[in-house]
Amino acid sequence: MGAFETLRIANTSLGAHQVWLDALAGNIANANTVKRTDEAAFRATYVVFDPRADGGVDVEGFAQGDAEGRLVHSPDHPLADEDGYVRLPDLDMSAQMSQLVMAQRGYQASVQVTKTAQDTYTAALQIGAR
Repeated sequence: MGAFETLRIANTSLGAHQVWLDALAGNIANANTVKRTDEAAFRATYVVFDPRADGGVDVEGFAQGDAEGRLVHSPDHPLADEDGYVRLPDLDMSAQMSQLVMAQRGYQASVQVTKTAQDTYTAALQIGAR
């Protein structure tokens, strides 16, 4: 595989990991979003990836979490209904944080592959210039 091919594949990975990081950041930022019980809960965004035949990856689309969320008894909250309940997102924060670590490491690995491919290409150009 040539340096340009490696750069192209790493570029698809960088883009996909960036989208994943953005989705996770939105989910984590809204993990404690409170809604009235007659409203839909914040719906988490999950990225759906599609592997390419050439080794790259594309973002196929997005899946949304459950709008039902979970009911929490919080009678002192200003949005609580007459029974004292509010609606929160049904997010597993430990799963979100684990995915965040995976997405960060994947992004970092893609950056390193890109740097190595660039260094290889630069070295090949220097050999040809001699």
